[in-house]
Amino acid sequence: MHELKAMMAGSVWEVYVKVGDKVEEGQDVVILESMKMEIPIVSDVSGTVKEVRVSKDDFVNEDDVLVVLE
Repeated sequence: MHELKAMMAGSVWEVYVKVGDKVEEGQDVVILESMKMEIPIVSDVSGTVKEVRVSKDDFVNEDDVLVVLE
C-alpha cells in the first residue's frame, strides 16, 4: 500500500482518479487549492487506486491521506 498525502492544507479543487484506476508514476491524481494557487498532487509510484478518501470541495490538512494505491 502507498498513501498519497496533502503537502499543505487546502481545498480539493479536482479529483482525477477513482477506485480501480491505473496510475503511473508522475501522474496528477488530485489538485488542491490553497492561497489562490492550484497545487497538483502527483503520484510518486505506479499502481492501482484502492481508495479515494477525498471529494471535490473537501478541506484537507497537511499530511491527510488523499489516495491509497496498491
